[in-house]
Amino acid sequence: MNPVELLNRKNDHLEIVLDPARALSNGRTGFDRWRFVHCALPELALDSIDLGIGFLGRRLAAPLLISSMTGGAQRAGEINLHLAEAAQALGLAMAVGSQRVALETGVDHGLTRDLRRQAPDVLLLANLGAAQLRTANGLDMARRAVDMIDADALIVHLNPLQEAVQPGGDWDWRGVLAAITEAVRRLDVPVVVKEVGCGLSPEVGQRLAQVGVAALDVAGLGGTHWAAVEAERAATLAQRRIAEAFSAWGIPTAEALRGLRERLPDTPLIASGGIRDGIDMAKAVALGADLVGQAAAVLASATLSSEAVIEHFQVMLQQLRIACFCTGSANLRQLRQARLAQVAAT
Repeated sequence: MNPVELLNRKNDHLEIVLDPARALSNGRTGFDRWRFVHCALPELALDSIDLGIGFLGRRLAAPLLISSMTGGAQRAGEINLHLAEAAQALGLAMAVGSQRVALETGVDHGLTRDLRRQAPDVLLLANLGAAQLRTANGLDMARRAVDMIDADALIVHLNPLQEAVQPGGDWDWRGVLAAITEAVRRLDVPVVVKEVGCGLSPEVGQRLAQVGVAALDVAGLGGTHWAAVEAERAATLAQRRIAEAFSAWGIPTAEALRGLRERLPDTPLIASGGIRDGIDMAKAVALGADLVGQAAAVLASATLSSEAVIEHFQVMLQQLRIACFCTGSANLRQLRQARLAQVAAT
C-alpha cells in the first residue's frame, strides 16, 4: 500500500471511530452480567482510598491506560498532545496508536520525542502491528518505533480480522509468534501484546506468556470493532457484506479477562474493549485486570483540549473511587477481593 493510501485509510478510521454508531461492535463486553455486592458499612474515608498501582516497573496514580487510538491520521498530532498532557497531569499510562504510517512515510503527526517532553513521567508505550513485525525489517521498525517517542515499552497489536476484511490488508500471518519471540529477546524494552477488539483467548495468551511477553491486553469484544469500521469504509457492496458479517465476532472483554486470569495468574493483564466508565473499570479490576484501557470513549474530548481529556478521566476515576468505597475497598488489592455477583443473561 502506498503512503497516500495509508494516510487516507487512517484518516477514514479516525472519522468513523468519532461516530460510535458507525464503529461499535454488535457484541457486548459482558460486564453487564456482573454486579458488585453493595457494602452499606464501608468504614472508610472516600478521599483516603488509594488507586495507585505499579506496572512494568513504574508507579501510576491510577490503574488507567489511555489506549492506542489515532495511528497517524492528520489530526493525530494535536490529539496525542492533549492525551500526553492529560496523562502527565493525572499520573496515567499512555499508549500511542500504530506507528506504521510514521515509520513507512516519515510523516510523524506528533509521534516524536516531543511527546515524551510533554509527558516526562508517563509510562509511554510505542505501537507496531504484528503483520509489520514479521517482515524482514520488522525488528528494525520496532526499535525505531520505541526510539522515536522514547517509549518505555512496545505494544505489538494483533488484528487478523481487520487485516482479513480490509482492502490491501496483510493476509499472511505465518511466523508472527516467532517474530514476537525475537522482539522479546532482542529489544531493550518490555513487549506487550494486545488484540484490537476481538479479544485474546487463554490459549493464545499462554503461548505469548511462554515466550516472555511482559503483559497482555485482552482488548475484547464490546467496543470499537474494526470489522464494523471496515464495513463503513467498503468501496463495494461485496466488501461491505463480508465485513459486516463479522461485526459481532470476538470474545467479550469480561470473558477474555476471566479466562486469561484463570490461565495466567501471575501475568500482568490490561482490560480494554468497551470500557464505559469507572464502574466498568472496577469490575475489570475485580475480574483480574491490573490496568484498564480506554480509547474511543475519550477520543472526542481529545480533539478539543487537554482540559477536556483531564475532566473526562477525572469523572471515571471518581466513579472508580466510589465503587471502591461502596465495596469497602481501601485500595486496588482489596477491590480485587470485592464480591461480584453474576447476573442472569437477558
